[in-house]
Amino acid sequence: MSRQSPAPPRGARSQRTRSSSRFRGWLRHHRAMMLDSARRLLRRPIGSLLTMLAIAIALVLPAALWLALDSARLLDAELDESATLTAYLEPHVGEAQAGRIDEAMAAHEGVMRSRLITAAEGMAEFQQALGLDDALERLEDNPLPASIVVVPSDPAPEAVRQLAGELQALSGVDEVRLDLAWLERLRHLAELGSRLALALAVLFGLGVLLVVGNTIRLAVESRRQEIEVVMLIGATHAFVRRPFLYSGAWYGLGGGLLACGLLGLGNQWLTVPVSALAASYGASFTLPRLGLEGSATLLLCSTLLGWLGAWIAVSRHLAEIRPR
Repeated sequence: MSRQSPAPPRGARSQRTRSSSRFRGWLRHHRAMMLDSARRLLRRPIGSLLTMLAIAIALVLPAALWLALDSARLLDAELDESATLTAYLEPHVGEAQAGRIDEAMAAHEGVMRSRLITAAEGMAEFQQALGLDDALERLEDNPLPASIVVVPSDPAPEAVRQLAGELQALSGVDEVRLDLAWLERLRHLAELGSRLALALAVLFGLGVLLVVGNTIRLAVESRRQEIEVVMLIGATHAFVRRPFLYSGAWYGLGGGLLACGLLGLGNQWLTVPVSALAASYGASFTLPRLGLEGSATLLLCSTLLGWLGAWIAVSRHLAEIRPR
């Protein structure tokens, strides 16, 4: 006779059944509270819309500053590419020696590329820029030295200064000139803008918490008797808190959606004058957009802020409610 495997204990099966049933009930309650909180918001469309609009306005300002800093970072990257050094060679250096110096600079590990400008080419560019062809043609000798324009591989001010010192030490180089004041000012402004954006994000994030917290506080007070009844029959704080948390999340999500819409409208409204201003300076510039990743980040942050504001408000009021 074949041996039959022993059946699992009935207690273990019943324990698994109870755990599975409890988990399904937990999910059903979450789904029911999520839908119920959404229906409660829809029953008060004007009040809910005003709350979401207040949240959206609080989110638009730091998000707009973040986009402005993003455009400044793009401009900073373009300026980094235009950061150059100019090495002026000694007057007695001929074209052959100047070519060898240019090759030595191009081979330097800190140099991305270099361009040799001979004395004749420098004079021609100078004449074309100033329109003094007749006056400069009367000069017997060319007073301009040959020069080499160097684009550093690392545009950081410290690295550029170190590169300038190393190029200055090369034989035949008379002077290396660099102007990093504008680059340092731009980096300081970018750092100041980043800190300002962070400070505004924190302040307006606290504003969102206050808006949602005050709204949820009123909702808790309006349902105080209902809360006392369910707590009398054994409801836990987590059970009572759940519908209000979903309400806060809905407020945050709605405020985030309105903020994305306001940022999109503002972008379209400012695109034409900004493009016209850039074109008047002979440049092309487009305002940055949130994009999919930025919109998802904004919606996630707004939803979390709404949930957190609701949690703080409900937890504080539940501690004060005592069933009678």
